Amino acid sequence: MAGPNLHGLLDRRVGADPAFDYSPALQHAKARGQRWTRALLDRFLADPQATFPGTWMTPQGLASAAERNALIEFLSDPASR
Repeated sequence: MAGPNLHGLLDRRVGADPAFDYSPALQHAKARGQRWTRALLDRFLADPQATFPGTWMTPQGLASAAERNALIEFLSDPASR
């Protein structure tokens, strides 16, 4: 199953892509008004289940801080969009 569009992810509300069916955990985060910050994205990429218990994303995260940082930089780089 493909995930949601990640274009413009940073500062977007969690669970906000209308074309994607999110888990109840991410729908709840959206209802609370949570936004994707660098810090939240880093925590989620490291351990999705600990960040949003019950998310449908695979429980295995990215252990390497360097890999997480590179991914976050890519998502925040306007040239990558």
